[in-house]
Amino acid sequence: ENLTGWSESEAIGRPLSEVFFLVNEMTGKPGVNPVALVLQSGIIQGLSNHTTLISRDGTKYSIADSAAPIKDAAGSITGVVLVFRDITAAQRTEAELLKMEKLKSLGVLAGGIAHDFNNFLTGIIGNLSLAKLDLEPGNRIFPQLDEMEKAALRAKDLTQQLLTFSKGGKPVKGLAQVDVLVRETAIFALRGSNVRCEFNFADDLWAALLDSGQMGQVIHNLVINADQAMPEGGVIRISGINIPDGSSKSVAFVPGQSICITIEDQGTGINKEYVDKIFDPYFTTKQKGSGLGLAIVYSIVERHDGYVSVDSEPGVGTVFKIYLPASPEIAIKDAESNDKIVSGKGNILIMDDEELIRKMVARMLKKMGYDSTLAKDGAEALEKYENAMKTNRPFDAVILDLTVPGGMGGKETIAKLIDMDKHVKAIVSSGYSNDPVMSNYKDFGFLCAVSKPYVIRELSEAIRKLK
Repeated sequence: ENLTGWSESEAIGRPLSEVFFLVNEMTGKPGVNPVALVLQSGIIQGLSNHTTLISRDGTKYSIADSAAPIKDAAGSITGVVLVFRDITAAQRTEAELLKMEKLKSLGVLAGGIAHDFNNFLTGIIGNLSLAKLDLEPGNRIFPQLDEMEKAALRAKDLTQQLLTFSKGGKPVKGLAQVDVLVRETAIFALRGSNVRCEFNFADDLWAALLDSGQMGQVIHNLVINADQAMPEGGVIRISGINIPDGSSKSVAFVPGQSICITIEDQGTGINKEYVDKIFDPYFTTKQKGSGLGLAIVYSIVERHDGYVSVDSEPGVGTVFKIYLPASPEIAIKDAESNDKIVSGKGNILIMDDEELIRKMVARMLKKMGYDSTLAKDGAEALEKYENAMKTNRPFDAVILDLTVPGGMGGKETIAKLIDMDKHVKAIVSSGYSNDPVMSNYKDFGFLCAVSKPYVIRELSEAIRKLK
C-alpha cells in the first residue's frame, strides 16, 4: 500500500496494471506485466533491469524481484504471487560507489603524469616571473612574456584539475571564511558576463577547514556552468546556511555540524536522463566541454569529506548544494598578506632533485635578497646543513622537495634535520605526492608548504610566514 499508493479496499477489482504501474526507467515506456507473463509461461518470471514502479501520487521507486505461479495439487495454476522490494536507496549508494571507483582509476593516470609535468612548469613559470621583474612594463617584449606566463598558468590549471583525481590531489587545508571565498570567486568568474550573482549568506556562517584553491575551483566551475546555461542573461542565487548536527538530509554523508552552499540558476536545466551522469569523468553535453568540470567538483568536495547534490528541471533551472564539515574555529583574515615580494637577508638551503628548479629557486631568492646553497637530495642537504652548523653559519631556512626518485626526499630529511636542529625552519615543496605531508605539513615538522609550480611572489609569501 505504501509503495503503490493504493489501499487494499481501493485496489480490489481494478486491473493490476493500474495499481501496479511499471515503466522502464531508461525509456519511460510501460513495462511488461510480470503476472501476465507467469500466466502465459507457467514459470517464475523475474522483473527486468531498470524497472520503475510509479505510485498513485507519481512517486517513482526502483524495484526488484519476481512473480511466481501458485499451483494446486494437480499442477494447474490457480493464481500468482508477486514479490517486489524497493531498491532505490541501494541503487543510489551503488551509483555513488561506482563514481568513486571511476575517479580512482583516472587518478592512477593523472598522478603518474603530474609529478614530472609540474617540475617542467615550475621551471617555466618561475623563470618567466623572474624575467618580467627584470623588465620595465613598457618594454616591447613585456607583453609577449606576459602572454607566455598566462599560457603556462593555464597549463598549471589543467595539471591541478588532473591532480584532483589522483591520490596526490589531497587538499592543503587551512581555516577559511567560506562566504568570502565563494563571493570573491563567483564575482571573478562572471567578469564580462551578462549574468549577475545575488548572495544571501547567514550572518553567523561557520568557518571551514579547506583548501582555498581547490574549493575556489569548485565554485568557479559551478558558476561558469550556470553562466553558460543562461546565454540570454539572468541571475545566479548563491546562499550559505549553517546545518546543526543531525538536522541535514545529507547527514549520512556529512555527519556533525556542516555548512550548505547553494548555487541556483535560471537556465536551461539538465535532462533527467543526464542528471545521474553529470559527475562522471569526460561526460559532457557541450560541444567544447572537456567533461572534467563537474567530475572535478565531485572529487574535490569528496576529498574535503563533503557531499554535493544536484536537482534540475529542464526549462526551469539547476540547483547544486555543497555540504562541507564546519569548523568551530573562527577564521581571521591575514592582514599582512599581499601581492608584494617581501625582501630579506640570510642563507637558505634548497633541496630539489631537478637542477633546473634548484637554479631557478636560487635566482628567486637572490632577487629577494637571500643567499642560497643547493643540494640534489636529502643526504646532501643533511651534510651541508651539518657543516653550516659546525662553522657557526647556520641556514636561516630550508626548502625541501618532497619527492626525490631514488634518493632521500623531504619527509625523511626533515625528520633528521629536527634531530640535528630542533629550531629548523623548513618549507616543503611538491607538485605531486601520494603522501599526506603536503596537506598536513605541520604534523611532520614543516612550517609552510608551497605547491609546484609557483611564481616568486608565492615563494616570498611562504618565506614571510617562517618569520
